[in-house]
Amino acid sequence: MIIDLARLRNRIDSYATVDEYYSFPKEDLEHTGVTSIDNVHVEGTITLDSMDELHLDLVASGTMVIPCAITLKPVDYPFSISIQGTLEELLDEITEKTTNYQNSLDILPIIWENILMEIPMRVVSEDAKDVELKGDGWRLITGDEEEENSELSKLKDLL
Repeated sequence: MIIDLARLRNRIDSYATVDEYYSFPKEDLEHTGVTSIDNVHVEGTITLDSMDELHLDLVASGTMVIPCAITLKPVDYPFSISIQGTLEELLDEITEKTTNYQNSLDILPIIWENILMEIPMRVVSEDAKDVELKGDGWRLITGDEEEENSELSKLKDLL
């Protein structure tokens, strides 16, 4: 997602407008826990101040598909991320060292890093709320419950 900065750098325009859609390829989503992220809408402005620093004011919104933590069925998870700051600050946050952005700027690494921060640890679909979480000889124990092992409880008597 390369933004042309030539008119902004030459002070012809006071800001550069961003209004684009982007779909992330499957290769980028490996090891993220996300099945797909399609049609991410990025909109906002990029301005240049009197010190020649670029300021980004962007909003990235879309829907990511994440497998349900219980049933592994796909769950749509909507997101909207506000990205604000100077280019130097944002590049420092993502450890992206790009200094050659005189006439164009690729904002995709900044957007991608902010989307990665929004991926939830787990998502449970509405259908999974009614799923019985026990079976023959087993049941799901949540972190709120404390299960005592009968074999280990016999050791308490020894002490």
